[in-house]
Amino acid sequence: MTSLQLPFVEPPALSFSSLWQVLGPFQIGTREAAWGADPLEFHGGFRCLEYDRDVKFKSSLTPNATVAWSSLNATVATEGSDANASLDLSFPEIDWQFIQSIYGWSALQYQAWARGQIIVGAERPQTVLLYTDRVLEFWLDGKPYFGGDFYAYRKAPVVLYLVPGAHQLDLRLIRDGRAMGSVGDPTVQVDLALVLRTGFEPLELADKNILAPDVVDGNLAGQYGSLAVRNIGNKVIQIVSVGSESDDIQIEVLEHPAGKVQLKILPGQTRPLSFRFHSSSPKTFQLQVTVTYTCDGSTGKLTTVQDFRQKSIYEPHKITFKHPGGIISYAMLRPPSKAATCKGMTSAPILLFLHGAGLDAASDMVAHTMDPLPDLCAWTLFPTGVTNWSGDDWHSWGFADVEAAISSIEDWTTRTSWQGIGVDSSRWLVSGHSNGGQGAWYTMTHRPDKIIAAAPVSGYASIERYVPYEFWRPMDPRRQSILRASINSYRHELLVENCQGIPIFQQHGSADDNVPAYHSRLMNQLLLHVGTGADYVELPGEGHYFDGIMTTEPLSKFYERYVPVGNPTSLALRRFAIVVANPGDMSSKGGITVTQLETPGQYGRMDVSIDPLDEETCIYSIGTSNILSFMLKPRSCTKMHVIIDGKETVVPDLGNSEHVDRTGAVNLSKVNGSWAAGSLEAPSSMSMNRRGRQLGTMDAILRTDGIFAVFPFAEGSEDIALQIIRNMYQYFFADAAIEDAREYDRQRWKGSKIIIAVDQVPTGALADFPIRVLGPSGLSIREADGSRKEYDAEEGLSAIFLRPGEQESVELVIWGSNVENAAVAARLVPMLTGVGQPDFIVLSKSSRWKGAEGALAMGFFDQAWNVTSNSFFS
Repeated sequence: MTSLQLPFVEPPALSFSSLWQVLGPFQIGTREAAWGADPLEFHGGFRCLEYDRDVKFKSSLTPNATVAWSSLNATVATEGSDANASLDLSFPEIDWQFIQSIYGWSALQYQAWARGQIIVGAERPQTVLLYTDRVLEFWLDGKPYFGGDFYAYRKAPVVLYLVPGAHQLDLRLIRDGRAMGSVGDPTVQVDLALVLRTGFEPLELADKNILAPDVVDGNLAGQYGSLAVRNIGNKVIQIVSVGSESDDIQIEVLEHPAGKVQLKILPGQTRPLSFRFHSSSPKTFQLQVTVTYTCDGSTGKLTTVQDFRQKSIYEPHKITFKHPGGIISYAMLRPPSKAATCKGMTSAPILLFLHGAGLDAASDMVAHTMDPLPDLCAWTLFPTGVTNWSGDDWHSWGFADVEAAISSIEDWTTRTSWQGIGVDSSRWLVSGHSNGGQGAWYTMTHRPDKIIAAAPVSGYASIERYVPYEFWRPMDPRRQSILRASINSYRHELLVENCQGIPIFQQHGSADDNVPAYHSRLMNQLLLHVGTGADYVELPGEGHYFDGIMTTEPLSKFYERYVPVGNPTSLALRRFAIVVANPGDMSSKGGITVTQLETPGQYGRMDVSIDPLDEETCIYSIGTSNILSFMLKPRSCTKMHVIIDGKETVVPDLGNSEHVDRTGAVNLSKVNGSWAAGSLEAPSSMSMNRRGRQLGTMDAILRTDGIFAVFPFAEGSEDIALQIIRNMYQYFFADAAIEDAREYDRQRWKGSKIIIAVDQVPTGALADFPIRVLGPSGLSIREADGSRKEYDAEEGLSAIFLRPGEQESVELVIWGSNVENAAVAARLVPMLTGVGQPDFIVLSKSSRWKGAEGALAMGFFDQAWNVTSNSFFS
């Protein structure tokens, strides 16, 4: 009898295991994961635990306060040489509805771990791209990776070199209400993908699309472009040139900030390459870009071709420009139409529309939002905020993109030979939906002197009110106060007085289950309490979004009323208040700009009254609280009497004084309790003033002037550096270079620096900096009273802190008593909004399970880079 011969089936080169081991759920608060707060770290970490259904762990979310191992079948598939896996995680044994009825959306957030395998079935090691959609943290074969791809951008996968066999993959799953929704069953869906890379050149396109402007009526609508490349090899790649073989369009790579000719792409790095076009009127409508590079002594070329999109100049089209962070960004622009009624005006304002989370500004859903109103006399601008999630909720990084887009319109008029009405970049009517509605509140409260009117639609009031921070691990109120103060600049309900006088129209659906109408109702009530009414329309039965939501009849009438005749009303106010959380984020109101606070981490306030004395002279009566310095630009008078805190202050001649800047603003500072004209001066050559882009909390590094530079000083910290720049690109589409630590003192770098150190930290621009690293043994901090607090490195010590750089730049120092501890501090490099990182943080080993409660010290630096008295020390 002949036995049945089954055909041989070759195992796939790559695959995921179908069975996954799960442990959870455990408590986690909104955006708490960056601080650690993983209860399994108390047991040595999930990676060290073996699957055993009889072992119980403590959890505050589960019946009987215990949780055990379980298993989950993933949906796995192979497509050619690639592999995919989807995990749908839920815990139906928990009465989520009951917990939610008490704690709200905070209760629908949790964390859990899942363990599976990556199987390499090939006979040789493989180069693999690993995509981790909606995963923030994972471990592969015992190696940690923090950052993942929480928003499923798929911009910067991890490049892996895997030997044949099974590889353990441990996923930390975070259910976040803001990112994943807070309606229905609280599930977590994770999508993993393995993409094989064999037989390829070491440099590849990371994105098949080139970022390029549209062509409008034969002209390029921008002079900049970029494309992203990835090093999938194991050697450093040097970019020699980025150019075009077309005679019609020339391409020039933008200058490296340190003056270098060649750009480095490290193994595993994804990096954008930025360039400039030298043809405004191309005869061809196809773009060809060639990247020439060298690797290990060999030269290679990478070429890609893409058609330019053809658009009419009067329809929404893509414009490109330089972001302050040294990258190329884009916005969608619709100029005023030929039929626009501009009532004899020479320039039109900007109608600024901010999109919601997860949306592409170039999509029809965004770019054609205002199509039902084609003839508004306004320059309608749809910024991206750099990313689909607007970088950081339209705040530091995203808002810099907004202002860069506005500034680029003048260049657009030149390049396109525009013959229509001019643009007034100082008058904005800001509108936005959802996260863009929140962005409209941010714009109003931080740029009041530019706002002619505002229409926040279905927007949330602030980060913390959207999904409250209720479920953070319990912590000392002093620590909590520092953490919450770090996001003061984004609490619009506490900055609402900055909206005084601005015409505001609010619209919200009564049945909105994404951003409840409570947010708009609250802001409407608070506006009344500060003497500023706002029109409010609540649409019965409407949800979060519907077609035409931004051009309803009442909204359309609002736009038509204030475009183009509106002017910034705060410039005409005679009685007003200014509330400032961070002068680095805030511009002028009523011609007054706060430049420094006495105590950062606390709100500053000014109450202003302006009265005429005669036709030329104004009397300014100003009361201050927690204000150290400000600039005053008179609006209509040529002379001033200034009374500050009840005492008259001598103000110099506005036409001839060293204390009056080129815009005509007077600098006023508080010295030894008295106000006087002039800027604050450094008390000695050993000190310097903190100013401009240096102000704020740790997210001050995002106000960089140029690309980021990462200097790994510690041996073995290169992987940390690579993770940081991967996260920078993943979450901000930012460009960052890993530089040789030996070059640190030899380069003049305009952008923000990130330093990773274990032993000694290199001396910075300020010799007498209050944080002193004592080598691997620990560090000490000089407190506000001059005494020093020392922390021993025996307990897994790590720290992360800002310090001053050159020309208003900052440096972010990451230090640990060893490389493993430095990696813990590196998790707090700004990446997601709402985490709450102050100026400096010292962490103990216990922060891995205690979260922020494991911080030994945290707080702020004042104007002279001294530790403030409201900082925390254990």
